[in-house]
Amino acid sequence: MQANGAGQETTEVSCLSAAHNGESSSAGDCGGGAAHSNGLLLSVADNGVGTSNGSSSSTSAAGGTSAAASDVGLLKKKKRLSQAEEDVIRLIGQHLHGLGLNQTVDLLMQESGCKLEHSSASKFRNHVMEGEWDKAENDLNELRALMHSPNAIVRMKFLLLQQKYLEYLEDGKVLEALQVLRGELTPLKYNTDRIHVLSGYLMCSHAEDLRAKAEWEGKGTASRCRLLDKLQTYLPPSVMLPPRRLQNLLRQAVELQRDRCLYHNTKVDSSLDSVSLLIDHVCSRKQFPCYTQQILTEHFNEVWFCKFSNDGTKLATGSKDTTVIIWQVDPESHQLKLLRTLEGHAYGVSYLAWSPDDTYLIACGPDDCSDLWLWNVQTGEIRTKMSQSHEDSLTSVAWNPDGKRFVTGGQRGQFYQCDLDGNLLDSWEGVRVQCLWCLSDGRTVLASDTHQRIRGYNFEDLADRNIVQEDHPIMSFTVSKNGRLAVLNVATQGVHLWDLQDRVLVRKYQGVTQGFYTIHSCFGGHNEDFIASGSEDHKVYIWHRRGELPIAELTGHTRTVNCVSWNPTILGLMASASDDGTVRIWGPAPFLDPQEADGLNGTGNVGANDYFP
Repeated sequence: MQANGAGQETTEVSCLSAAHNGESSSAGDCGGGAAHSNGLLLSVADNGVGTSNGSSSSTSAAGGTSAAASDVGLLKKKKRLSQAEEDVIRLIGQHLHGLGLNQTVDLLMQESGCKLEHSSASKFRNHVMEGEWDKAENDLNELRALMHSPNAIVRMKFLLLQQKYLEYLEDGKVLEALQVLRGELTPLKYNTDRIHVLSGYLMCSHAEDLRAKAEWEGKGTASRCRLLDKLQTYLPPSVMLPPRRLQNLLRQAVELQRDRCLYHNTKVDSSLDSVSLLIDHVCSRKQFPCYTQQILTEHFNEVWFCKFSNDGTKLATGSKDTTVIIWQVDPESHQLKLLRTLEGHAYGVSYLAWSPDDTYLIACGPDDCSDLWLWNVQTGEIRTKMSQSHEDSLTSVAWNPDGKRFVTGGQRGQFYQCDLDGNLLDSWEGVRVQCLWCLSDGRTVLASDTHQRIRGYNFEDLADRNIVQEDHPIMSFTVSKNGRLAVLNVATQGVHLWDLQDRVLVRKYQGVTQGFYTIHSCFGGHNEDFIASGSEDHKVYIWHRRGELPIAELTGHTRTVNCVSWNPTILGLMASASDDGTVRIWGPAPFLDPQEADGLNGTGNVGANDYFP
């Protein structure tokens, strides 16, 4: 126990008293709390010091009495437990009680002088767990004076009576249950909708039917514990602690450490059993996709775009060499191998979009290209080659979430919605599109245009609205899975993060070199906590979403990095496409000497405070 606890004080007096009386006392006796039978044993409470009736033959001497009095004076000067210390003791006591160590809890409370909970709350808890509903109702009258909101008594009583009613029904005591419903629940005039639902349970033919319809565990410890959890929310914590409070605090601490961890990039079990509470949570940079695992060199010219499929099993890359290459990702080794090559894109391939089910892939060309190719990835055959007009410039495309439609457009004022056969369904005139995205509602299409803005377009009601306004051209943008955030590559400015719902600029990321080339960034990692972008300085930059400074700068490319794609299922895998004609696959560090691994590919570990505001 703590040195300022009452139990420790008792031990000190016992040992000191024995020493004054000429008795020998070992260190083990002092530390363990054992006193000699002829020592003076004092019991210290919160409000004073009392004397127990131990053996006093030695202390009757004047010298012994004087020493004992001196010791009592010392005890009275001891600092009382602070509120925080009392709270910790109560939390520990609650946790131990949950483990069934009740004698330990009793000793802890006795030595510390604390109370685990108010006596009225203890009585109330026992009556609820025993199913003594009338006594539990009477306890509410005692608890009323301790509550911040006396009106909550009605809600607590409703919950008690609901449990009582359901238990009667499960036991087949229909008349008693009906009496509770009519004579006790209904007169409360509270939550009448719920009372109507409860009355319907009278028609249940057997207990299993009742438990299923009521979504209730049935009479017993489980349902009564759940009831107590609900009841506690109406009581101040000084009266009754919230359930599993220590576990919840520890879980929050672990989650906060994960949130503050620069390189945390794994899906983890939320239970405390999956972590050690003895050390802080730290992820090594070597576990992060900062190291070149593979260099794909099958393209013969600049590689303008790369994109992992939605299921993460394939990578598509588009190049100035007029081809699209589909790569297969090995689920074990995470190595990529060439699956098939799609040819015939005369102007090159500057943009790719996978259908929601990954069956199809749409390829677009640069500004001079008026064609769009829709490929069947499974067969390698082209399903549709679309061109509305030779004057078109179809440079961007986005799939509708239903997988049956897509939108496409370019900077010459074309903006179309088409079906899988390339048939025109709708069009929006006069919009010079730079980049497109379909939101998950299936109705809204986001389009960045030559007016340095992103607008939302609805093809159903033909409405449009301004969402983002920048001061410089928006070269590209991508949207998070939940549709809330968008990351923009802005000419001469770099990478910006916008909140699409609140329509505000959240953050400007530092480090990247962005001129007037089209560079595509992406969200990635666990919970899409990271943002990655190519750069005109030949690097790949990675930021934690909440920090403006890059947490990694990946080197290896020798010309502008045009596009970065993060694997959506293999969180430690990322691809980058460059004008140097290569595609680099990035992953965790290989099994190297720690000093050697830390020296590779960019910056080392830096504290979270250097990145997060």
